[in-house]
Amino acid sequence: MATGGGAVADAIHAIARQVRPHTAVLLAGADDPHAELLTLVWGPQFDREYALALWASFSQQQPVEAVPLLPELLAVGDRFDALERNEKDRLRRLIVRHGAFATRAEAERGGSPDPAPGRPKPDQPPRGAATRAAAERGGHDRPVRMNR
Repeated sequence: MATGGGAVADAIHAIARQVRPHTAVLLAGADDPHAELLTLVWGPQFDREYALALWASFSQQQPVEAVPLLPELLAVGDRFDALERNEKDRLRRLIVRHGAFATRAEAERGGSPDPAPGRPKPDQPPRGAATRAAAERGGHDRPVRMNR
């Protein structure tokens, strides 16, 4: 079922609002949080196996804080899976764009002008830790073209 432009934006923004409060803690140890986030949503379905691995790592460090995060994380997966393919592609482009803005802002603050290690080029899949595992499992969907 295709949705209108406003509904697409609403669905994508709902996922972003739901995941945003948790990404800082869940991806705190990641070299490139945007690549790790892309890894979760790169395939046709949310990568629950990798999401649970991230959650398990976090729960070992902060068990009390991790308990309420698990249902939220699984709900994000359900919301992502319910999106149409074009909506999923749009969400991926949003994550890539946000990562590019973060890299540019870091360079302006005096950090490295180079993308963080592991940051994918716009036309390549993410190179997060789960990408290697996904490739070993047979891979995901074909990469999204990030060019307009």
